[in-house]
Amino acid sequence: MGFLTGQEEPVPNYSCGFGPPKAAMVGETRSTLSVPMARLLGLYKFPQISYASTLPVLSDKTQFPSFFRTVASDLTSSQVVIHLVLHFRWSWVGILAQDDDFGQQSSSLATQELSQAGVCIEYNFQVPSQRSLKKTQLVVQKMQRCTATVVLVFVNNSNFELILQGLLHLGIKGRVWVSLDTLHMTIALSMPGIAQVLQSSFGLSYHRNKMPGLPEFLAGLHPSRTPEDMFIEGFWEATFRCTWPHGNATLAEGVGFCSGKESLAGKKLPFQEVIKFDITYTAVYNIARALHNLLACEDQGGMCVDPGHFQPWQLLHSLRKVHFKTPDGREIVFDANGDLVPQFGIVQWQKTPGGVFQLAHIGKIDLGVSSGNRLSIHVKENVQVSSLCSLLKIHSSVCSRSCSPGFSQATRQGAPHCCFDCRPCPEGQFSDQTDMKRCLLCPEDQHSSPTRDSCLPKTEAFLTFDEPLGFSLAVLSLMLAGLAVLVLGIFWKHQDSPVVKANNRPLSYLLLVSLSLCALCALLFLGQPTAATCLLRQTIFFVVFTVAVSSILAKTLTVVLAFRVTRPRDRFQVCLGPSASPCVVLMSSLVQVILCAVWLGTSPPFPGRDVASEPRHIVIQCQEGSGVALYCMLGYLGFLSMGTFCVAFLARGLPDAFNETQFITFSMMLFCSVWIAFLPMYHSARGKSMVAVEIFSILSSTAGLLGGIFLPKCYIILLKPEHNTVTWLRQGH
Repeated sequence: MGFLTGQEEPVPNYSCGFGPPKAAMVGETRSTLSVPMARLLGLYKFPQISYASTLPVLSDKTQFPSFFRTVASDLTSSQVVIHLVLHFRWSWVGILAQDDDFGQQSSSLATQELSQAGVCIEYNFQVPSQRSLKKTQLVVQKMQRCTATVVLVFVNNSNFELILQGLLHLGIKGRVWVSLDTLHMTIALSMPGIAQVLQSSFGLSYHRNKMPGLPEFLAGLHPSRTPEDMFIEGFWEATFRCTWPHGNATLAEGVGFCSGKESLAGKKLPFQEVIKFDITYTAVYNIARALHNLLACEDQGGMCVDPGHFQPWQLLHSLRKVHFKTPDGREIVFDANGDLVPQFGIVQWQKTPGGVFQLAHIGKIDLGVSSGNRLSIHVKENVQVSSLCSLLKIHSSVCSRSCSPGFSQATRQGAPHCCFDCRPCPEGQFSDQTDMKRCLLCPEDQHSSPTRDSCLPKTEAFLTFDEPLGFSLAVLSLMLAGLAVLVLGIFWKHQDSPVVKANNRPLSYLLLVSLSLCALCALLFLGQPTAATCLLRQTIFFVVFTVAVSSILAKTLTVVLAFRVTRPRDRFQVCLGPSASPCVVLMSSLVQVILCAVWLGTSPPFPGRDVASEPRHIVIQCQEGSGVALYCMLGYLGFLSMGTFCVAFLARGLPDAFNETQFITFSMMLFCSVWIAFLPMYHSARGKSMVAVEIFSILSSTAGLLGGIFLPKCYIILLKPEHNTVTWLRQGH
């Protein structure tokens, strides 16, 4: 109030002083003092620019309409730290926050924005604002049990020193510290041994403006020129490590008296990286620029003001519109909240080969108008991290290591989403990027590569004659057909023998021919399916097998009826005529032929591509068309087989000299067992295995009928010719 009114005993709302008008006020450093000053100055619309007050509430123009600052608020700095975390892709971090407004607001903002960006917060420890060794030690002990290697620091210097001392005492190293300011690290490094804990630390530094004339000013400083300066002598002694020769001055070891001939020209000043007079210079320069624009009539719509008589609100209006570039290219402009749009430098403490820690600028963060009001981070391409260990730390602050291509993330139960296991993609899926949440499906005509990071075209596959399984089945088919033909030749050669005559010679010939064709029809299932083979394979199979089964049925009925006709002119004698057996075979086969015709006429089979059965192949196979028609034909064949088995089983006790009904019963039991087992095996098989199962069933049932019915007779014909006589037959053996 004394400054505003011009007298020691202020009179509110009156200015009693003389001289040039008061333009603006620069200050204060601490936010606790800037707040009451800004409230009072705001009443008079008197411009105030602070170079160090960072309290976020000062951005509220309703409460502080005339307050400006050349530093970012704590919230803005916190946002910059958050984006720094995101830029380095740290996903597992911890937070140390002081239990005051600054710490609570900063940690709350960091937690909210980092969580939205997918970063996991392992811990958010509150550090007491009042120095407390006991509570700080509890925080350090909790940190010891945590795994996050990146720690965001929102605490004051004294608390930060306590935490570092506690970590040093416990031998905890390997943390990456990210702070809003470099002063934390500068003060901490003065502590003995603390460099072991601060091996990798990041901070933010404000863009440094070049101050024209400053080097010359510093070079001209001397205690004799400014004896009224109470700080110059102490500064001189600290810089040149000497003591002024006062009356009671005592010399420390290695320290001499100051001669006054020392010069600051070319002398590197201590704490060159963290001194803040350039921020003060920015505040003064903004006021000078606003005054220049005001007096040049650039901000009053063409109306000029008297340089000796203007109102503070006029300068305030001009100050809000300040927008220019410094000689080093930095854009200077205040935002709507009166905060200077900042540009930060990213600094890292690096250890030199001589063992000395120094700040290294590794990039910059721009929030300026030139970036479209968007935050942008630029890290130097040739930046050299202090050591390989530090580089590893930067990339290791994760709860789980990245999942490489070919793997997907599997969240651990009860853990944050940043904690996951890497699960390999299953067959038919792939992931071609790092840290994919789930694997992607390959197209139907492709399969996943061995490393599961891409898809490869599937190759066409079918059961061929060249592969071992196909070749073995083909050889078995030919051998079985050859065996049936051989038996037919034996029966033909011994057609007049009692054994052949007693077993219905014509039906035996028909059965042997049909069995040889059954064995050969298996060859239609091998090789690449075509429209012709798809039409023929099932049709020939069902018809030929129906002929074979109906022939056996006719043989069995003939035996049963022969023993039932005991008197002349019995009504069953008609069924023993020469045309009875062919009629049974013809009628039974005709039904199957009709079913096949309906199937082929309504929904015939066709070659198809099965992309799902085998992961790496497209199986070319016959699609059977109508499943209902197919199962009708198979059901009819099963009906004939069961009927034949039942008739043969009931007639097994008849006095047949050669026990043919017993052989037929055994053969049909094998036949029915094979096809009953075929159904579940066929439906559970996939791809080429389906074809192999069907071929094996055809050959097995054919071999069962051939071996069960004809091998005993061939044994008698070839090896026991003495039994192949009418006398033996009449003896009932």
